Amino acid sequence: MKYILVTGGVISGIGKGIIASSVGTILKSCGLHVTAIKIDPYINIDAGTFSPYEHVVPHITDAIQDWVMKQAKISVDDDGVEPQVCVIELGGTVGDIESMPFIEAFRQFQFKVKRENFCNIHVSLIPQPNTTGEHKTKPTQNSVRELRGLGLSADLIMCRCSAALDVSVKEKISMFCHVEPTQVICVQDVSSVYKVPLLLEAQGVVDYLCQRLNLPVEMRARKMLTKWKEMADRSDRLLEQVSIALVGKYTKLSDSYTSVIKALEHSALAINHKLEVKYIDSADLESTTLQDEPVKYHEAWQKLCSSDGVLVPGGFGVRGTEGKIMAISWARKQNKPFLDANSTEFNPETEHPVVIDMPEHNPGQMGGTMRLGKRRTIFKSSSSVLRKLYGDVEYVEERHRHRFEVNPELKHHFEMKGLQFVGQDIEGERMEIIELKDHCYFVGVQYHPEFTSRPIKPSPPYFGLLLAAAGKLQSYLAKGCHLSPR
Repeated sequence: MKYILVTGGVISGIGKGIIASSVGTILKSCGLHVTAIKIDPYINIDAGTFSPYEHVVPHITDAIQDWVMKQAKISVDDDGVEPQVCVIELGGTVGDIESMPFIEAFRQFQFKVKRENFCNIHVSLIPQPNTTGEHKTKPTQNSVRELRGLGLSADLIMCRCSAALDVSVKEKISMFCHVEPTQVICVQDVSSVYKVPLLLEAQGVVDYLCQRLNLPVEMRARKMLTKWKEMADRSDRLLEQVSIALVGKYTKLSDSYTSVIKALEHSALAINHKLEVKYIDSADLESTTLQDEPVKYHEAWQKLCSSDGVLVPGGFGVRGTEGKIMAISWARKQNKPFLDANSTEFNPETEHPVVIDMPEHNPGQMGGTMRLGKRRTIFKSSSSVLRKLYGDVEYVEERHRHRFEVNPELKHHFEMKGLQFVGQDIEGERMEIIELKDHCYFVGVQYHPEFTSRPIKPSPPYFGLLLAAAGKLQSYLAKGCHLSPR
C-alpha cells in the first residue's frame, strides 16, 4: 500500500480537497486502484457512552494509524480489488492545535510503512498583493518550516496562486524549502476545478509519484484522462442554461449543500448546460411568512415558480427539520383524513404520522443512532423512470444517513393517489424510492445519491432531474438512455 498525505498551510480552505481528488484522478487514470480518506482533525467520540475507564486515550497516535491502515484496505471499486494507493487529506492548517495528534501520528506512520510507501504533498498559498504585484513566498517558507519542525518533510509543494509562477519564484521556494524545482507545483486559478488534474499532469506529478513510490504504471495514452480533458474543455463552452431551485433550511450557507451542488454540476455538464442554483429558504414559502413578511414570501415563490426544476435535500426521509417535506406536503394536499399529516419528529402525538422514527432508533439513547452506510434498494417496478436511469438494473446500492422514514403502514393510501413506492429495502419494510405517476419527473429517494456522483459519471437521480428540467428526459429515455454524440 502506498500512502500520499495531503497537508495544508497558511490558510484554511486552501484547496487540499481539490488537490487530493486531482492526484487521485490522475493516478486512477494510470490504471491504479486508488482510495481516499478525509480526516477532520477532531476527536469526535461520544463520551456520553463511555465508561469512566475509557475517558482517556493514552495511545491516540496508534489508534489513528491503525484506523488509516484499516480504512485504506477497503475496496472502493466495483471489482472489489484492494486499493494500491491511499490519498489522505488532513483537514485544517499545519500548526492548529486540533491537528497536532494527527501530525504526530503521521510522523510516526512514515517510519512504520517505510519511506518508499509514504509521501507528503503540502498545499500552501503564494499571495500576490495588489500593491506590489509580485508573488510572496515567505508564508509558504514558514509553513514548510513549521511542518518540518513537526517531523514531516514535504515531497511536493503545491502552490496555490492567482496567476502562474515565474521560474525564479519556483527556484526561490525550492531553495528555502529543501526540494527540487520540479517538486514545486504551480496550481494557479483556472476556469474550472476539472482542469486541476490536467494542470498537475502537465507538470509531471504522475512521473514524480511513480518514481518516488515505485508505482507499477505504464506510461501510455490514458483513456480516462482523454475523457477528462474533453469534459474540462467542454465546461468552458456551455451556452444553454438550466435553473434549479434548491429549497432547504440552511440555504444562507451554501457550503451546507456542497455535495448536492457538485452532483447538480456533474449532471448539468453531462447535458451541456450551465447550472444556475436558486437558493430558497424553506421557511420563506410558509403561510406564516406571508403574514409577517409578504415581500419575502412572494420573492421566494417567484424564484420557485421561475425555476426549471426543484430540489429539496432531505425532503423525503427527513434528516433534520427540513421544511416542505415531500411525503408530508403531498399527503396534506390529498383527501381530508390526511389534512393533519405530520412527522413524529415535529409532533410525537400526531394522529396521522406520515413520517416516523425507525423502530431501532431510540431518541433517548446516546451514541450513533442513524441508519448509515451503503445499503441495497430493490426496484419493485419495471416501468420506474429511476430504474431506467440507473440502467434498468434490479437493484442499486447507495449511501444512507437518516433516522426517520415514511410510515410503511400508509403505503396503500399514497399509492391509491398515484404516489408509487418503486424501490424498497431488501426486507420490503422500508420505502426507499417514490415516483409520482403521470408527472414529468417527481422523484424522492431515502438515500443520498449525491455522495456517489462523479464528474464523468453523474448520479442518476440528479441526472434525471437535470434532463427533465432541460426538457430532454423523454427523448433520452426513448433513445434507450443514451445522449446524442453532440
